[in-house]
Parts: sequence; C-alpha cells; structure tokens
Amino acid sequence: MKYLGYPLFLLFTVFTLHSCKEETKKKEEVLRPVNYQVVGTADAQKIRSFSGVARAGDEIELSFRSNGIITELNVTVGQKVKKGDLIAKLDNVQANLAYEQSVSALNSANSAMKTAKSALDRIKSLYESGSQSLSDYETAKNNYQTALDQYESAKRNKSIQQSQINYGFIRAPKDGTIASKPGTLNANVSAGQVIAILNAGEQINIMVGLPENVINKVETGMEVDLTVSAVEGNLKGSVLEVSPVVDANSSTYPVKIDINPANSAIKPGMAANVTFNLGGNEEANDNALVVPVKAVGEDGNGNYVFLIESADNKTGTVKKQTIEVGELTSNGFKVKTGLKGGEKIATAGLQTLLDGQKVRLQ
Repeated sequence: MKYLGYPLFLLFTVFTLHSCKEETKKKEEVLRPVNYQVVGTADAQKIRSFSGVARAGDEIELSFRSNGIITELNVTVGQKVKKGDLIAKLDNVQANLAYEQSVSALNSANSAMKTAKSALDRIKSLYESGSQSLSDYETAKNNYQTALDQYESAKRNKSIQQSQINYGFIRAPKDGTIASKPGTLNANVSAGQVIAILNAGEQINIMVGLPENVINKVETGMEVDLTVSAVEGNLKGSVLEVSPVVDANSSTYPVKIDINPANSAIKPGMAANVTFNLGGNEEANDNALVVPVKAVGEDGNGNYVFLIESADNKTGTVKKQTIEVGELTSNGFKVKTGLKGGEKIATAGLQTLLDGQKVRLQ
C-alpha cells in the first residue's frame, strides 16, 4: 500500500500542474479593443442622428437673492401660476431688523440735518448783521453740508435694506406652469439656490448635444427631421440656436431645435431623436462607398483596410483587405474596388493589428 500510493500522488501532482498551466494560458488571452465603423455611401455618411430631450421654450429657474429659511412655499408641481403670484418666502428676520435700524438712522439723520440747517440760518443772519464772524459762518455751512450728506446716505441705506426684504420673496416673473420644485418648506437655503423651475409660454423646443466633429457643420435655420417616442409620426424642425461653448457636463455643444409646426402632444422631458443632413445639397445622390482616412493603411501592395468578421457586436477576427481608393472627400476616401458596403472595418490602431487576430469590438 505504501508503494502504491506514491505513483498515485505523482499522477495527481502532474495533473494539477497541467490544469494550472491551462488556466494560466486562458487568463493570459486578452482581446485587444478595436473601434469600428460600418462601410456606407457618401450620402449615408452625411445623415447623422442624435438623441435629444424636449424642453420648454422659456424655462426659468427661480431662486432667492438672499439667505434664509423658507417659511412659505405656495406651489406644487404642475400648478399654473400668473405673473406676480407669490411662489415662496423667507423668514427675513435679519433683513427686517436691518430695515428697522436703517429707518431709525434715517430719522436721526433727518433731525440732525434740520438742526444744522436752523443753526446755519441763524448764524447767517447774524453774520450779515455783523454780529458773527466769518469763521463761525463757514463752520455752520460745513456742519450743514455734513449733516445733509449723512441724511442722503441714510436714505440710500434704507432703500437698500428695503430691497433686501424684497429679495426674501419669489414671485412669478411670467404666466406659466411649475415644472419642478427642488425647494422644501423650512429648508435653510442660500442665495441663488433653485427653489422651483417655471415653464413659461407654450412653445416647446428640442435640446440636443453635438460633438466637436459635427458642430461646425450645423448652422441656424438648418432643417432637421424629428421623432418623439411618445408621439406618432415624423416631425420637422429647424435649428434655432447653436451654442459656441461646450457643455462641461456632457462635453458636447448644446443646440436648440424649433418644432415646425408646434405640437401640443410634446411635453417637456420627452425623449426625441434629431436627424441632421450634414452634407446639405452637396454631392447629392452620391452612392460611392466612403471610408474614413484613419481606417486606410498602406503597404507594398497598396492601400488596405482591416475587415472585422464577427457574428455579433462583441468580438471578431480582423482580415486584411486590399482596396483601391479614389477621391478624398470631407468624409474620407471614396472606394473604387475592394469593398461592397455594409462591412465592418477597424478605424484605429492599424499598425498594431495582425491578419487573423481576434479583437473585442467597442
């Protein structure tokens, strides 16, 4: 039994080591990620669609201009309001106290100014009769001027403190509907913090973010096609605004689309799809195949691309394909021979790809 167990132990050890090596080899197989594009015609390259969202034409963020605790919040989401309606109110304790102090200061300054004016009139009369010196008269004039300046300053301060009280109220700047209400009753809020969002007006627009390689091809007035998931049929629109500044959150350029004609079934927040014809009327009905410049390589046999043969959109095998390129357009090279259209081709890292290499699509 002792000698029989030893060979069995050796077999078990060899089997275990072999299994570990196979596992190690499997773990080492990492597929290279590859960007790809489907080969299409020149016209197809001009048509681009982007996701957007419906927004009210005049969306107003309502906030206080001072800090405090919300003591009144008189609206609910979906509520219609009229211009001037009270939306929310702060406690305003500090603002009211400061206003009362400014009123007291104004009254004191007014009294001081009247006293200085009376003294000036009296000394002026004595000076003109020769009973008062010039220096006394000049001093009285200076005292009155100082009192007058203090009175004017107190009046301005009272006006400022009244404004501070008004900053503790939010009133609807226009007729509209409350779209959202982030603020809550008894919350301690700061100046500029959004309390509610008001959708004013009936016009609805579509907001869409465009990448930097597309934004320069879009201009105001350009016609677009629209589809809204919650509304049947195709819609038309036109570019209303093109932002020259990138949005920090999405790294895209915001574009506002006007719906022509307006459709009351479209509500703020609905998802939309916006299709742009970025080629305009140029090269109309051009059915030549086009591939991006970065997808075309060159070797001793001429130009080539790497086809990606895959049964799904996750993994595939690259195959080197020689092509004949023609005219260079704004969308890439036109292809004379070598491709039929609809093939997937790698669009980056051609120098590191090998014929027959397995890759991961991304």
